[in-house]
Amino acid sequence: MTLTAAPGRARQAAGWRPPAPAYGLGLAVAGVATAWGVHRLLPAVPLLTASVVLGIVAAHLPGARGLVRGVCRAGLSLAGKRLMRLGIVLLGLKLSLNDVLGLGWATVAMVLGVVAATFCGTWWLGRRMGLRGDQPLLIATGYSICGASAIGAVSEVSDSDERDVATSVALVTLCGTLAIAVLPLLQHPLGLGDEAFGRWVGASVHDVGQVVATAQTAGPSALGDAVLVKLVRVALLAPLVAALATSVRARGRVKKAEGRAARGEEVERPRPPLVPLFVLGFLAMTALRSTDVLSTTVLDSAATAQELLLAAALFGLGSAVHLPSLTRTGARVAALGLCAWVVIAGASYGGVLLTT
Repeated sequence: MTLTAAPGRARQAAGWRPPAPAYGLGLAVAGVATAWGVHRLLPAVPLLTASVVLGIVAAHLPGARGLVRGVCRAGLSLAGKRLMRLGIVLLGLKLSLNDVLGLGWATVAMVLGVVAATFCGTWWLGRRMGLRGDQPLLIATGYSICGASAIGAVSEVSDSDERDVATSVALVTLCGTLAIAVLPLLQHPLGLGDEAFGRWVGASVHDVGQVVATAQTAGPSALGDAVLVKLVRVALLAPLVAALATSVRARGRVKKAEGRAARGEEVERPRPPLVPLFVLGFLAMTALRSTDVLSTTVLDSAATAQELLLAAALFGLGSAVHLPSLTRTGARVAALGLCAWVVIAGASYGGVLLTT
């Protein structure tokens, strides 16, 4: 008679190991903890910026490089996608429809114009410059909407290559970080009062954390206006993702028709949803925030969770950056980033002058 070992003993005998993603997720947690320490020591450096930079460092540090590319890769990729979605859902709790309406229709129209000009101009220029894959689309999204969060959301529906996502995140993060130092120096030469400066920052700087770090240099009134204008840009993430999902579905139908004409019937592929679930979650959280039923404690806790989730996701995306590969298209990517920065800063400045 054959005896069967108990499941627990069998696992011990086989040398049981934790699931593959656990290693990468653990490294992401360690990266976020380190980034938080950097932010505490240097408050001018946002947590999300520090997380991306540390992810890039980990991908090239001799001692950690093997882990990042090997056993930790699955967990880091999971963090860059799944945790990004959760963070975007919670980002909706920062946006209240009442606050948006309080800005006035002129300011809302200004933001819409700036976003449209930046997105279309950057996408068109990136394609003309011959950038690879989805880089033009992702960079345009990051500059026009909300930095790395928008890039992560769009990459989900466009099924972008992880290297294109990582390169775009690195570029947008770099330019947003430079804005923290550069824009305050331009306030007085450009003749902007505190509130006008805040609106300019909110309309032109990419990430919410970078907006806060830049606008707070001009005081609380500038900071308040900057955050509100920025959140109007964040609200445009949902319709943009829905439009791209529709485009992806349409391209899928065309490719399927072409394949059937050339080779006969082929296997039906699942189509991406018209509105991704995490975008619906974002909209639901915005609607919930607009009801004013959530306490300050709940909102503060959600804001902390959102920032930590996005920090872990950005560490994962940063770890996918491969600098030797980036240098092959680095000049064109940098040129596109500079041009996009000039476009959004100039359009935002003109819009602020027209609406104040």
